[in-house]
Amino acid sequence: MNAYRNKIFWKTFILVCATLIGGISLYYTNVLARSMADEEQKRMQIWAEATRQIIISNNENEITFCLEIIRNNTTIPVILTDDENNVISTMNVPDLIDNDTAYYRERLAEMAANHDPIVINLPMNHKNYIYYDDSTVLKQLAHFPFIQMSIIAIFLMVAYLAFSSSRRAEQNKVWIGMSKETAHQLGTPISSLMAWIEILKQDESNASYVAEMQKDVDRLQMIADRFSKIGSLPTLQPCNLSEAINTAVGYMRTRVSDNITLDVKDNTEHDVMVKLNTSLFNWVIENMIKNAIDAMEGKGCITIKLNETLKFAEILITDTGKGLAKNQFKAIFAPGYTTKERGWGLGLSLVQRIVKNYHRGKIMVQSSEIGVGTTFKILLPKVSN
Repeated sequence: MNAYRNKIFWKTFILVCATLIGGISLYYTNVLARSMADEEQKRMQIWAEATRQIIISNNENEITFCLEIIRNNTTIPVILTDDENNVISTMNVPDLIDNDTAYYRERLAEMAANHDPIVINLPMNHKNYIYYDDSTVLKQLAHFPFIQMSIIAIFLMVAYLAFSSSRRAEQNKVWIGMSKETAHQLGTPISSLMAWIEILKQDESNASYVAEMQKDVDRLQMIADRFSKIGSLPTLQPCNLSEAINTAVGYMRTRVSDNITLDVKDNTEHDVMVKLNTSLFNWVIENMIKNAIDAMEGKGCITIKLNETLKFAEILITDTGKGLAKNQFKAIFAPGYTTKERGWGLGLSLVQRIVKNYHRGKIMVQSSEIGVGTTFKILLPKVSN
């Protein structure tokens, strides 16, 4: 549970940091863009006054100075019109179509929508108008925050994928190492127990005890075999899924309390064949039943239904336990996540690993209701005929 919470904390922390960086960048860029827009408006006011002086002045030096001011505008698109909106001259406007009135009127409408035209008052009550648009730099600056946020988002996605991949690889190493070591550690006491059983068999009065001890040793041997298979691809054989389920449930039925009811329902009309490693599959069913018993606190009903679709065999495992909240549907499969005080949070994670990685299947929470129960769904590919 703590490991899962730490994972959620760091994901949230990274997301918050990315949002803050993007927000600060967007704010600062907007401030800079407004400042540049104000500066360009002032330049246009000066440009308009220079244009007016050129028209009304007879001083050659003044005209030369004003022309220099006008020529210095190399970035802001400008269209100068008369009082009837006839185009007099243009600057920094792509002159793609000569004398195309419709084209210029469209550009005038675009400029007027962005900025109010500047009025140049001339003698004899004549007026000229300066229409202008944002410079290319200002337009690019307006898009910069979104480009930057996209780059940050891509970077975070790549970093997250790399982190997740590294974390999964590390978890796999831990899983494999722990499983191999467990199998190895079990090997020595199992061998010793088998030797003692052979000695006890010599005294026929111990026959009943020896038989029970043999069952437990066989069980330990199977557990060791299961752990030894973690980390390596197990051998899969075509199996009748209904028989496999009944075998696993039959083993658990003799080992659960009388307060637990185990019910198996086969809703298929013929044998459903899937590729299984029966040892690992039994482990899946046993873990699912134990998980359901814990959810029901030792009392209730567990129903296992076998259905089939065109491509998959479908196993539905329903308990009458305390149920799950929706935000737990995926979380419960995370290593370390548990709702039990003394749990390790590995049972369902192990089940998912066996179903998904070794049997190419899927496992999910199909439905759950607090205080009513939970239904898990396992999908396994059917053997094609």
